[in-house]
Amino acid sequence: MELLYQRDIYGKTLVELGKSSPNIVVLDADLSGSTRTQLFAREFPERFFNFGVAEQNMMATAAGLASCGKVVFASTFAMFATGRAWDQVRNTICYNNFNVKIVASHAGLTVGPDGSSHQAIEDIALMRAICNMSIIVPCDGPETREAIIAAYHHKGPVYVRLGRCKIPTIEGKKKFELGKGYILRDGKDITIFACGIMVAKAQEAALALEKEKINSRVINIHTINPLDREIVIKAAKETKGIVVCEEHSVVGGLASAIDEVVAENFPTKVLRVGVKKRFGQSGEPDELLKEYNLTTEDIVKTAKKLL
Repeated sequence: MELLYQRDIYGKTLVELGKSSPNIVVLDADLSGSTRTQLFAREFPERFFNFGVAEQNMMATAAGLASCGKVVFASTFAMFATGRAWDQVRNTICYNNFNVKIVASHAGLTVGPDGSSHQAIEDIALMRAICNMSIIVPCDGPETREAIIAAYHHKGPVYVRLGRCKIPTIEGKKKFELGKGYILRDGKDITIFACGIMVAKAQEAALALEKEKINSRVINIHTINPLDREIVIKAAKETKGIVVCEEHSVVGGLASAIDEVVAENFPTKVLRVGVKKRFGQSGEPDELLKEYNLTTEDIVKTAKKLL
């Protein structure tokens, strides 16, 4: 199983888009080496702007450029893109429905040793609360490329959430379509919804459950907003319950979005595998996933508890 950095794919895709789309400009907040926007900067220096450690200014400028017809990609770490610059994202970008694509790296616990100050586990919740914002959490490298291209073609603001570490490439994916989840593995006992790095773990959990005669449906729900309500309602009706897996707080993220759809349309039991009312801390990624109960084994235990 090939391991890739999502941010490497992001940087290469920006260059690919930049060659055919002269209206793209890219902004960064002194982290272009980490976010990989430096690849675009080398190729198109006249269309790249480094704002230093001034994320709020960067987002306000992104809005200004978008108001002049540019498609703007703005990048920094997820914590700073969504937390520090929330006011500007809400009031200058989303209120005006400007064509700004916020592609944030280093999201979730797997930032690792950087610790709690850099571990964005509330970012999806912050972006979900704002009108007009589409939210994408790709599951691997190839899906990251498709997501960035889709974000470019989408009219309006988009938040794309990327991680820091190399992650496995998922087999059996369907073509990316904004707002549409898809089944990776079908089953009738339970449904496991997952996004980002948790998709691979959900697949592993389904294989482990199969050995115990538990049949699991695994769904990659890469778009958090707009959520694929149809696939959620269908799962609620056709299986005995739902497990939601995300490298994010259990408050306000994917699980909350699914809860809302289920409660309004077809109530069923929903259990969450996510960060439960704790801040992050410094540690190696695998250690943190174990400490915060985000492992394959935790998904298996949760599925059994549901049944």
